[in-house]
Amino acid sequence: MDLSKPFERAAFEEIRRAFLAHRVVFFRGQDITTGQHVAFARLFGHLEIHPFATNKPGHPEVSVIRHGLENRGHENTWQSDVTWRQAPSLGSVLRALEIPEVGGDTLFADMQAAYLGLGDAMQRLLSGLTAIHDFVGVFGRGLTPAALAEMCAKYPAEHPVVRTHPETGHKGLYVNAAFTTGIKAMTHAESSRAARAALPPGCRLFRWEKNAIAFWDNRACPHHAVSDYWPKVRHMERVTIAGDRPF
Repeated sequence: MDLSKPFERAAFEEIRRAFLAHRVVFFRGQDITTGQHVAFARLFGHLEIHPFATNKPGHPEVSVIRHGLENRGHENTWQSDVTWRQAPSLGSVLRALEIPEVGGDTLFADMQAAYLGLGDAMQRLLSGLTAIHDFVGVFGRGLTPAALAEMCAKYPAEHPVVRTHPETGHKGLYVNAAFTTGIKAMTHAESSRAARAALPPGCRLFRWEKNAIAFWDNRACPHHAVSDYWPKVRHMERVTIAGDRPF
């Protein structure tokens, strides 16, 4: 696929089928502009603006993720983007502009497979439970108390622990280490037990190169950006597609 060129309907449908079937698709050798990056993501829905990320000048829907000597990456955990929104994202399109010679890979996991891999008793335990999500642990640092209170009031989020995919109907776990802070009606120990059961059992590692792109389904596929390349530079740009409320 050449994402710099206009899409035929058949090509779009092929990507969409692969996206829904595999939860993440990869493209290499995509020397595209910011406008083409945005246009590709927009084929799949409305784009959101991240309220905490560094956005690209002139392109508020493009989040700039750049780490190096003076700005060390600290992601290093499983996350699903913006689950602290009441309507989290459908998916994200991440493009590599500069990468280190070694390291900086990203892991992707299949939470539908994780759910199917649980025993019947654990599936019954988790189904019907509600998880609490918030941004504070990741994006709350540096906010003034007033700004923190304002953003917490703006972004309260509770989602089902077992989510039904709105397009395929498949069930999958919908919790993540970065933004899930607890499970309602459970003690801390019980929440921890459920969280351990929800850890991705297997994953796919994507080794980045310049002009590579990953497009993942945030409703079923958490990711883990490995921060093992300091002090080298890793420069990425991400466009995120708005989603709907989990059920």
